[in-house]
Amino acid sequence: MSAHQQLQRRLGTFDATAIGLGSMLGAGVFVVFAPAAALAGQLLALSVVIAGAVAYCNAVASAALAAKYPTSGGTYVYGREQLGKWPGFLAGWGFVTGKTASCAAMALTFGSYISPQYAVPVAVAAVVALTGVNLLGITRTALLTRVLLCVVLATLSFVAVAAAVGPHPDAGPAGSADMASPGGVLPAAGLMFFAFAGYARIATLGEEVKDPARAIPRAILAALAGAFAIYLTLSLLLLNHLPGGRLAATRTPLLDAVLQSGLAAGAPAVQAGAAAACLGALLALITGVGRTTLAMARERDLPVLLARVGGKHTVPYAAELAVAAVVILLLATTDVMTVVGFSSFGVLIYYAVANASAYTLPTHPAYAPKWLNAVGFVACLLLAFTLPPVPVVAMAGVLAAGVAGRWLMLRLRR
Repeated sequence: MSAHQQLQRRLGTFDATAIGLGSMLGAGVFVVFAPAAALAGQLLALSVVIAGAVAYCNAVASAALAAKYPTSGGTYVYGREQLGKWPGFLAGWGFVTGKTASCAAMALTFGSYISPQYAVPVAVAAVVALTGVNLLGITRTALLTRVLLCVVLATLSFVAVAAAVGPHPDAGPAGSADMASPGGVLPAAGLMFFAFAGYARIATLGEEVKDPARAIPRAILAALAGAFAIYLTLSLLLLNHLPGGRLAATRTPLLDAVLQSGLAAGAPAVQAGAAAACLGALLALITGVGRTTLAMARERDLPVLLARVGGKHTVPYAAELAVAAVVILLLATTDVMTVVGFSSFGVLIYYAVANASAYTLPTHPAYAPKWLNAVGFVACLLLAFTLPPVPVVAMAGVLAAGVAGRWLMLRLRR
């Protein structure tokens, strides 16, 4: 690899943890509780626990691998090194396609909160602005992520207080969302996993973290522990505060929790916090997808032009600009709020490869025993294939198209 393609190590453990937690506490936390509650009912908290357990399996596998391979690309690199080029490509392609759609979803959510009538233009402006921040260098990205994370944590704390103090509405007639729905627990856990998947961004930044063998595992586990505590607390509070199927029926569960409490005057602050969360998640997503695109282009699994790194702050500008262009295209042509399941499926396949890769390591750290990698692999596939059938079929088609395209390019090169 030539010197001009190398990124620089500028991030400490705190910065990496902030990027991971900022990614997890994104737009997902403001919307995912409602569809998950519609599936699991009063067992929503159990779905959060299952999603968190699977996320832990994936996190420790990623941490062990990132310590051995401290370079950009995440599981794309790990799969190539431990399992072979095809599993690595499958992981990278699933991450890039699923998370690019997630970028568009985050941007549109931001636009909807700021100006529902002009959601798409506002979303495009956000993508352009945050891509500009990324092009200023990874330290600027980490600084803005910390600022936005503080705003989101303050907002979620306010929602928790509002849900706790009430007053709580009468339960009313019991609906399906008020019942325990054991059959919906796993599909709900698959949707909740969408909100947990942000720690992947830490691993994809491996080439830019100082002392990665020590810092990356700590950052991944710290970010995951923080997100799990917040999600579990919110799920219990929301179930208690929004009975009568209201949690399952709303598209803005955290905003509704405040509106139906004695602190309704703080609703605009919740909207502002949701907008900040979308920006934070979008910023980290563009960063992570850009680094994985860079890694795939270096190996010629994507056009080699996307491997260009340069500028004053040594950033992968070609990959960043390409990701932004695709996100803007999605915003202009489709309603991407329907792709949460699509993204969840792609990321679960990505982590299945991560667990399989970690399983083949010659030595395993105490926090990531070999048997846990096997459990994580099976759990990822189980959650992926219990998602609603439409995203499963759609993402399977996208993965198959990517595999066919790579096979054709290899044939042409020969």
